[in-house]
Amino acid sequence: MRKTVFLLLSLLLLGGGAVGVKLWAGYTQAGPLTQDTDVVIPQGNYRSTIHTLQSALVLPSGMVSEYVALLAIQLTRHQGQLHAAELSFPANSSLKQVLWILRHAHPVLHKLTIPEGLSAYQIQEIFENAAFLTGQTPLPEEGSVQPQTYKFLRNTTRSNALASTQTAMAHTLESLWQNREVISEIPNKHALVTLASLIEKETSVPEERPEVARVFINRLNAGIKLQTDPTVIYGLTAGKTPLGHGLTHAELQNASAYNTYLYAGLPPGPICSPGLSALQAATHPAKGDMLYFVANGRGGHNFANTLAEHNKNVSEFRKTLKK
Repeated sequence: MRKTVFLLLSLLLLGGGAVGVKLWAGYTQAGPLTQDTDVVIPQGNYRSTIHTLQSALVLPSGMVSEYVALLAIQLTRHQGQLHAAELSFPANSSLKQVLWILRHAHPVLHKLTIPEGLSAYQIQEIFENAAFLTGQTPLPEEGSVQPQTYKFLRNTTRSNALASTQTAMAHTLESLWQNREVISEIPNKHALVTLASLIEKETSVPEERPEVARVFINRLNAGIKLQTDPTVIYGLTAGKTPLGHGLTHAELQNASAYNTYLYAGLPPGPICSPGLSALQAATHPAKGDMLYFVANGRGGHNFANTLAEHNKNVSEFRKTLKK
């Protein structure tokens, strides 16, 4: 390395201003990269870093470009060490810009989104399909993952990435639990997540979720079975695959502990990972005496205090299906 730098400096002195102008141009002129590109810079020496950048078309190919880059690194070494990481290089980055990125830029962060309402198996599949992560994905406990978008460095282990999503959920639950409306039917955080998972599966309309929460809480208080289809489906599939069809009469008689048509109270545990909106609804349900709800044919639901009112809403919904 020292011999190469000495040779370059000698040429610079012998060639005078013309060589200096050419070297300066090689340092500051736009590079060959045609579009913004993320490049993984592995551990190694200066030459291996330059070769990686040349292979990625960030720097021009050839020995002249390599020697100019080596000289530039040595002459600017007071600006900091080069780092091995996955880095983002803008199109047409000059050698000067490239060296700044190698020394000072933050590593690339990859987004991974966990949508609301997914089962543990579905969440496990998302982690397995994230190519920038490494290792195996443990099957998370149902309801333990906070649905949101996360950012991870390349080569983060899947187990560590998953653990961070579970830590996020634990923090969210603790905050919500400390500020909840105290409800005897929801005695602990496990019951809270379980209820929120039912709310998540029953409606995608955020404004309705406190009302759905109130219906379930009122039914729990009255000892009325919750009779919610998503729990039956979970009992049949364990969240591994979609059911693929409407529930049959025989399936509604399935003896799973998750069958809320057969058994009163909350099911044994969550049926998905609920989002923040559903969790907030479970901790702060709407006021009222509602005991029933049914789809209204417009993406939402109609709520009722009495069976007679509910039957009327069911009749109206069936009319919308015939139109």
